Amino acid sequence: MHPTPPRLSAAQILLCGAAIVTLSTGIRHGFGLWMLPITQATGWSRETFSLALAIQNLAWGLIGVFGGMLADRYGAFRVLVGGALLYALGLAGMALSPTPLLFALTTGVTIGAAQAGTTYAIIYGVIGRQLPPERRSWAMGVAAAAGSFGQFLLMPIEGQMILRLGWQTALLTLAATVLLIVPLAWGLREPGMHASARAPRRQSVRHAIGEALGHPPFLLLTTGYFVCGFQVMFIAVHLPGYLADRALSPQVAAFALALIGLFNVVGSYAAGALGQRLAKHHILAFIYFTRAVVIGVFLLVPISAASVYVFAALMGMLWLSTVPPTNAAVAQIFGVQHFSMLSGIAFFSHQLGSFMGVWLGGWLYDATSSYDVVWWLTIALGVAAGLINLPVRETPIARAPEHAA
Repeated sequence: MHPTPPRLSAAQILLCGAAIVTLSTGIRHGFGLWMLPITQATGWSRETFSLALAIQNLAWGLIGVFGGMLADRYGAFRVLVGGALLYALGLAGMALSPTPLLFALTTGVTIGAAQAGTTYAIIYGVIGRQLPPERRSWAMGVAAAAGSFGQFLLMPIEGQMILRLGWQTALLTLAATVLLIVPLAWGLREPGMHASARAPRRQSVRHAIGEALGHPPFLLLTTGYFVCGFQVMFIAVHLPGYLADRALSPQVAAFALALIGLFNVVGSYAAGALGQRLAKHHILAFIYFTRAVVIGVFLLVPISAASVYVFAALMGMLWLSTVPPTNAAVAQIFGVQHFSMLSGIAFFSHQLGSFMGVWLGGWLYDATSSYDVVWWLTIALGVAAGLINLPVRETPIARAPEHAA
């Protein structure tokens, strides 16, 4: 028998975890602001820029599965430190890459690997292991709200940095700033993780993966998550270009993305808090259906700075609000022994959607000189995702005793 290790306090987890997510996701959400400066300075097409960010999302999702395995086994601290170092290296490469290939390797693969080790799956793993079930969904909402606050805080700062410092110096400054994750990760060192890593595992990784992939509710959740990734990354990356094509200033786009972050603080927290009392699949269906309506109205009304700000506020309420109920449902169904890994598998589906949203937006724009097709596709996918989540059941899975988690 192994003694139960002491737990980290909820305050320590949320303060350090929220600060890390604020940095990692706040910087990430601003990448769309660099599309026009970089393509204009280098002569590359929007598709070239979009492909690098699409690779970033794909790398994040794929490597996130293995990052989750490591965090489940050895704790979050080492994964977070490695992710922070990769983030700094990738941002420097984004600033200095002279060719599209090197830009794709640094902006795409390196930053994608960095995000796999510094964002939600890793922080949510700590929450799942350290906090009791009755507080998990709420705490995940707090962490998601922190990521949204990072978007609100850093988006206008990044816009001003580009204007005042130039796009390359701004990226190098962010490369130094992201290293603040290293001391923050020290506060998430989980007691007993080394001992638990040497202890026998009650469920193997192979069995956990097979169990999840053979369980219909997990497949439905991950399919809906694909749509979430498609929608939010298409908007995050291509909204500045869409607005510029309609003669709105870059500052309108920067302020709109900041508004998404501000209102998502409320939306993410509310989704996490409601997940303690309501069925999580009902919350998810409502979010996806409402996104489809909001996007449709945005496309139909005359575009102006005011209509953009209203759209941003409403989308902000729905932006990352899928993250707490999706992850809380996974933890409720499968337990927490392999939670970071299973969360990473679900998030890989999200990132496949992100890849398609970012890349398809750039490809179709270059092919048609318009984003219209992709906008209407986001509406259709939103309706489909709402329908997909309705039959999900969150009952804990029944296991044979030797496989109990």
